[in-house]
Amino acid sequence: MKPEASPTARALLALELLQGSPGITADRLADKLGVSERAARRYVAILREAGIPIRSVRGPYGGYRLGRGLRLPPLTFSAAEALGLVMAVLDGHHDASDSTEPVGSALGKIVRALPEPVAAEAEAVRRTTAAAPDRAAARPDPGITTALVQACSNQRQVQLGYRSEAGAEWVMEVDPWAVVVRHGRWYLLCRSHTTDARRAYRIDRVRAVDVLEHTFSPPADLDPVAMLEDHLAVGWEYDVEVIIDAPLDTVARCVPRAIGGLEPLDARTTRLVGSTSNPAWYAEQLAAIPAPYRIARCSELQAAARVLGQRLLAASESPRP
Repeated sequence: MKPEASPTARALLALELLQGSPGITADRLADKLGVSERAARRYVAILREAGIPIRSVRGPYGGYRLGRGLRLPPLTFSAAEALGLVMAVLDGHHDASDSTEPVGSALGKIVRALPEPVAAEAEAVRRTTAAAPDRAAARPDPGITTALVQACSNQRQVQLGYRSEAGAEWVMEVDPWAVVVRHGRWYLLCRSHTTDARRAYRIDRVRAVDVLEHTFSPPADLDPVAMLEDHLAVGWEYDVEVIIDAPLDTVARCVPRAIGGLEPLDARTTRLVGSTSNPAWYAEQLAAIPAPYRIARCSELQAAARVLGQRLLAASESPRP
């Protein structure tokens, strides 16, 4: 038989219901607590005796409301709400105005605990601010992300169910090293047991996570961000080699690591080695280099560079009469 909750536990549950449902009536409160309406009023009285200001509003839109600005017990967030807030801070593209989503639900709890003037301003910003959508962002499932973050922290091997961009699905075992957020996308850096190689997988494409008993030790020199940038620069369809007429330190300041690795040929020349599946995009990245360069390898990239150059020249021409 399930033990009956103590009066103190029911009073704390009543407090949480008052926080989450401003204007809740005595009969609704009783229904939520599973007690009589008289008992629900008694729990409200217990809270008032503990110094928590609870206002009773009469009328068809009345009910119980908490006073503003008081020191309440710690807010209780679900795992999805807590991770949702963290993810919102990291990628900044969640819909905080939707109270049915984890971020909106958690933010609502915080707003309700603020003093009235501060809460009014926060609610106004929340209600009227419109975030521009990031079309490249791909938000993973909070539960799957939580499991992977915990596995990284506890150094536990995991089995992943994964689906590629092309729709192929497979199961693999990996050592999860770190989770990295880059331009609105979440990546898992790991060692694949199948290939015995370093890999980076999109977490939004992970369909299932099973934490295993085996543990692992990550590389002592692991730099998650640098590893992800290096990983994204290799393994694509077309291999690229570019010779740049500028010293390495100058080129390194304007070439993203994600498009390839740099090495000095001499004091005045640098070689860029990488790969791409999108030569037109790669040509646009090269165009930002403030130094002369030539594409030594990749005919597809050379063709894309010619198209880009012709477009830029056409843009510089005077309009015809």
